[in-house]
Amino acid sequence: MSTATKPKHIGRNISRIRELRGMKQEALAIAIGISQQSVSNIEASETIDDEKLQAIAEVLGVSAEAIKNYSDETVFNIIGNTYHDNASSLNFNCTFNPIDKLIEAYDENKKLYERLVQAEKDKVEYLEKLLKAK
Repeated sequence: MSTATKPKHIGRNISRIRELRGMKQEALAIAIGISQQSVSNIEASETIDDEKLQAIAEVLGVSAEAIKNYSDETVFNIIGNTYHDNASSLNFNCTFNPIDKLIEAYDENKKLYERLVQAEKDKVEYLEKLLKAK
């Protein structure tokens, strides 16, 4: 029985990181100047030359070492250790009273309406004055 570890599948790691970044193969291909089919072939291969790996790592925003050493377990451990559901501890305290704001808006609308009515009264008065002058 062999205890030798299987070498990492670099292409699969690239695929996983690209998917975690929400990037399509086509976008990665455009960013590094190759075809989408070439990206597909790279993701299917177990090894990749260091120059291409460095270019891909730069586009994905990670180091080449991060691609080589990527593992799903590590990602899940990081997410599990850093994500906290704070929904139960959220405290939604308003810094104002919504009813007071509603009353303020009502009063402002009332004042605007009164000014509009007064402007119409002034207009009618002015027109009546013009008619009497004739």
